Amino acid sequence: MSQQAVGVIGGGAWGTALAQMLASDGRAVRLWAFEPPVVEEINAQHRNTPYLAGIDLSPAIRATGNLAELADLPLLLVVTPAQHMRRVLTGMPQGEGDLVLCCKGIEEASGELMVDAARAAAPGRPLAVLSGPTFAHEVARGQPTAVTLACETRAQWDRIAPLIWRPAFRPYFSTDIIGAEIGGAVKNVLAIACGVVEGLGLGQNARAALIARGFAEMTRFGLACGAQAETLSGLSGLGDLVLTCSSMSSRNFSLGKALGEGRKAVDVLADRATVAEGAFTAPVLQRVASARGVAMPIVDTVCALLTGEVAAGDAVAALLARPLTAE
Repeated sequence: MSQQAVGVIGGGAWGTALAQMLASDGRAVRLWAFEPPVVEEINAQHRNTPYLAGIDLSPAIRATGNLAELADLPLLLVVTPAQHMRRVLTGMPQGEGDLVLCCKGIEEASGELMVDAARAAAPGRPLAVLSGPTFAHEVARGQPTAVTLACETRAQWDRIAPLIWRPAFRPYFSTDIIGAEIGGAVKNVLAIACGVVEGLGLGQNARAALIARGFAEMTRFGLACGAQAETLSGLSGLGDLVLTCSSMSSRNFSLGKALGEGRKAVDVLADRATVAEGAFTAPVLQRVASARGVAMPIVDTVCALLTGEVAAGDAVAALLARPLTAE
């Protein structure tokens, strides 16, 4: 009996990499992409040059620009930019299959996590969250990767995990959907800060300190929102934070590096075809944290940098000048 097809919504780097991973055992994968040239290139040449250059894609991947072709599949991985996810899901016909949210961010307009936006856009669909330390090009090449798969129930995990597990792609079970979401969203903002440290040439000591203090901010915010501490210290929290804050392969880290080198955020973002989610998450994260009474000075600093309110060197000096306190 042939394997039932699964779907991926989003033809960017991460969506295409997940489609490639899912197709690695020959399973048919339907990949929805917004841009017609991307759909055409994937189907005709098994390539996605704009977003995942240098990767030969499996012929088991079939791209489409029609969301209706995915609606009835038993499993859909949602990999749109965070700020467009609600609109995309609202435009998809009703279905009953599981939606696994793989986009990381907080919706700017509503202040909602992705799971809340998805619940409103696709009512009745079972929801799960996949998050963790994952660079798209490594997943596409079949390099070892471990992720958190946070599910509403154990029964849902039993449905989804066998469909996405591969020898080089290992999911770990959690029921803490909030924690998995918050880790993925907050780390993008902190990665911008670490990129600034790199751009200013402040050294490894400074970056390590920033990661540790950033993790403290992530934990405070997560606990205030109902997340579990062990989730935040796991793959989808600390694991993803360390990866994203340590490499130019991170779009958020590279954005921060450019800011540290003196470029303006608006100019850097205008030059990019891909999305640095942290730039959109930062102001809404600041707003939600303030409403909950959670202090996030690094996030506040990133917001000021993105708006051009302060220069990179002055922003770091202000962080260092904060009153002395216990860790």
